[in-house]
Amino acid sequence: MTENPIDRAPERRVAFGEAAEQYDAARPGYPDELVTDVLEFTGRRPQGVDALEVGAGTGKATLAFAARGVTLTCLEPDPRMAAVLTRHCAAGMPHVTVENVDFERWQASDRRFVLLLAGQAWHWVDPEVRWRRARELLVPGGTIALFWNDWLVADEPLRHELRAVHHRHLQGLPPHSIVDAQPRESVMAPNSWVWEELRAQEDFTDVEHRLYLSRHTRTTAGIVDLLSSLSSYLILTEETRRAVLSDVSRTIDAHGGALELETRTGLFLARATPA
Repeated sequence: MTENPIDRAPERRVAFGEAAEQYDAARPGYPDELVTDVLEFTGRRPQGVDALEVGAGTGKATLAFAARGVTLTCLEPDPRMAAVLTRHCAAGMPHVTVENVDFERWQASDRRFVLLLAGQAWHWVDPEVRWRRARELLVPGGTIALFWNDWLVADEPLRHELRAVHHRHLQGLPPHSIVDAQPRESVMAPNSWVWEELRAQEDFTDVEHRLYLSRHTRTTAGIVDLLSSLSSYLILTEETRRAVLSDVSRTIDAHGGALELETRTGLFLARATPA
């Protein structure tokens, strides 16, 4: 019987820790241009930016901002992901603090931040509280920066073959599948839910959307590791996941053992209004 990964969607938020090391090794980071744009939007020198990172994961965004001199408090609810991030920051990054807690429950006392950032994570935050909490934790004029990556197989014939592989084992394609012609459930477009919700908030102004495009080549093993780090694959039964990934491996190997991924990175920026 084929499996529908969407049926187990509520489990996806807590699935990443099962593959923390794979996530760290396989997930692409974010463009240097994005980091530059975010810091320029704050209007401050990087060393003067005190940032709160929501859903920091293993540090794909953390390390890029920390390398510029930004001070970061990183919130990561999964202890296995937080452990990898802590290891990365243990040497030479005293300006990075990692806390194993989710954004909704974190107690900040009276501390306020110049920048709140979230890479590949804001959609997991409770929609009933996320915007209010963000405004409460930012100084007046502070920046919120939310960004995501989408990955698509650039070669159309190979993409169709990989779609067929998934249909052999699953009732429906996983959300954010790399074998879509166009991303489903994407936040890249200006008219996505992120854009609409952010523009509707009285507590935020100067809303902007930016898009960054890049391509990179991945080996068969690299693609399997990437898929293995995605929540919609992690929540599959072990038998189904093995069958899908084995079939994916055979298909890519038959095409030379590598493929090109098109990466689309969407960034949303806004400023907190005066209290």
